[in-house]
Amino acid sequence: MELIELQPTMKGLKGMIEIPGDKSISHRSVMFGSIAQGVTRVTNFLPGDDCLSTISCFRKLGVVIEENDNELIIYGNGFDGLKEPDEILDVGNSGTTIRLLLGILAGRPFFSSIIGDHSIGKRPMTRVTEPLRSMGAQIDGRNNGEFTPLSIRGGHLNPIHYNMPVASAQVKSALILAGLQAEGETIIIEKAESRDHTERMIRKFGGQVHKNDREITIKGGQRLIASDILVPGDISSAAFFLVAAAIVPNSEIVLKNVGLNPTRTGIIEIMNKMGANLEISQNEADSFEPAGDITIKTSSLRGTVVEGDVIPRLIDEIPIIALLATQAEGTTIIKDASELKVKETNRIDTVVQELTKLGASIEATDDGMIIHGGTTLTGGKVSSHGDHRIGMMLAIASLLSKDIVELENPDAISVSYPNFFNHLNSLKN
Repeated sequence: MELIELQPTMKGLKGMIEIPGDKSISHRSVMFGSIAQGVTRVTNFLPGDDCLSTISCFRKLGVVIEENDNELIIYGNGFDGLKEPDEILDVGNSGTTIRLLLGILAGRPFFSSIIGDHSIGKRPMTRVTEPLRSMGAQIDGRNNGEFTPLSIRGGHLNPIHYNMPVASAQVKSALILAGLQAEGETIIIEKAESRDHTERMIRKFGGQVHKNDREITIKGGQRLIASDILVPGDISSAAFFLVAAAIVPNSEIVLKNVGLNPTRTGIIEIMNKMGANLEISQNEADSFEPAGDITIKTSSLRGTVVEGDVIPRLIDEIPIIALLATQAEGTTIIKDASELKVKETNRIDTVVQELTKLGASIEATDDGMIIHGGTTLTGGKVSSHGDHRIGMMLAIASLLSKDIVELENPDAISVSYPNFFNHLNSLKN
């Protein structure tokens, strides 16, 4: 297993970086470009491992996709243009790919098999497969379709009226994509508001989706039309540098073109609540996804409680919020975050385990963690556990450590941020 040594920084972080394209929007741009009619061009696409898995799957479904660095050209022929794959569809480490892909394949009258890596093999799929079965899709897999490998034979779909038992943008999106192919009107009621990239993407591609509070209505049989997509920077990736500048003394950095979708800005709200010194300059350009530049400086932070409806809007940022809390005054409590247990790792246990190795005072609870602030981080040997967000969090922690941090399996970071270490090193100079 690869291991790298990370040195603490002797100076503050200074400079400006362009955050790579949003992972969630990059995934969806490939999917919608593939099921729309016409040629879709995507700019600032994230060429991370997860998004490349999505491209691979749709190529196996017969879609022609051209790549040129971080730009894509997708030749879509509508839902009916998708073909039965000759090979197994491998989603790699991507939960977004497998769950949204199931929603698309549920309405296609052919057979497909889907696998993923070891981590995907442990992530629950019945939250998607059960409602899709109720719409008429035939899905099987390990433990009655709870785990990969999965097989799916789609076709005629009936609309459903579905109350979601969990707050999940992936589950919601899978059902919306199936609803677009159903005969009639599908209604989905969210447990709590989650990221709305799928709904925005439908409108961008000329479709209709109606939202009334937490009730989403989709009419089947819609025809989507190709559209050019400019992907904003990923706020989940920006979060690591927001926290880095806030906790490393004598720091000031500017993050360019960061996505500011209101369903994703929970990290900004929590940092402001904790006293972070940040400013946002929103771009005026007309875009289906809002974006702007963020300036962040070293901050005097205080502990807080992170709970309730904000959790789905920052679920991916909780590992780095935990690190932020170790440097705040007082205690931070994170709760209502049991969804962390079914991410790439059990992120509650993994965050507590790895930060404890570095000297943090942190404890796990059933649905979150308690972090005691004002602690000095030491060096040590830690592991990403194959989880990109854990790996980046630990790399940021090394900036403050008294000694060297040895990070096992840093390659996991390429899932969402291939240039992470280049950007981090550029801010140290």
